[in-house]
Amino acid sequence: MSESKSNNDAPSHQSIIVTVDGSLGIVQLNRPGALNILTSDLLTELVGALESLDNDPNINVIILTGGEKVFSAGADLKQRAKATRASLIHDRILEPLDQIRRISKPIIAAVSGYCLGGGNELAMNCDIILASETANFGQPEVKVGIMPGGGGTQRLPRAVGKYKAMEMILTGKSISAQEANRCGLVNLVVPVERLMDEAKKMAHEIASNPPISIRAAKSSVLAALGSPLEVGLEYERKTYYSLYDTEDAREGMNAFLEKRKPRFKGK
Repeated sequence: MSESKSNNDAPSHQSIIVTVDGSLGIVQLNRPGALNILTSDLLTELVGALESLDNDPNINVIILTGGEKVFSAGADLKQRAKATRASLIHDRILEPLDQIRRISKPIIAAVSGYCLGGGNELAMNCDIILASETANFGQPEVKVGIMPGGGGTQRLPRAVGKYKAMEMILTGKSISAQEANRCGLVNLVVPVERLMDEAKKMAHEIASNPPISIRAAKSSVLAALGSPLEVGLEYERKTYYSLYDTEDAREGMNAFLEKRKPRFKGK
């Protein structure tokens, strides 16, 4: 495994840290004293960093984390307390989450500590969620007179089922990492000191596969979540056929038949 290093070619950031570990891009929310609250500035930096890594041909998988103590405690209520319906629409306050969902490369969320409100919605915008034993997931918005607005009422039921989602959203109560794992919200729970190692291990396993097929498979799964079955199947089939025109598909199958290690080029 290559040593992590700062991405010196990236613009300087105030609220996040961007590093590169071989074919992995790692983005860490970096406002631990403020529980990594999702301010507009932080979200702008985050989207920019993720889009930059998405456009980097040397990066195949992205890891998003908040550090060992907290992932994110949610939206900045100091900003939201004075908002109106008109101002929220004008400022496109929820658009960054939509932009993150459009990242084509797989994103693994490595979650420790609080993962609440907008923080939980941010994690659910990722493709895989790994949690430490200290992680705590919830949508507490009803407790302050609002409701989830960044996809929480739509994605949480798809992850944990209608009844558990209703309980979490309507009571505002959070659940432990272990319960989140049982419900299907997270893929794996590990001790906090092992979280990033496990995230990198999974990321490298994904990154060892052809990048074109990784992106195509991700897009097909996401299409299924927002479409009727027949529409999703048609999207999958077209995407599947398209991969047969890639060099990596020919290389992968020939390498398998020739019993050798494939040499993928991302073409």
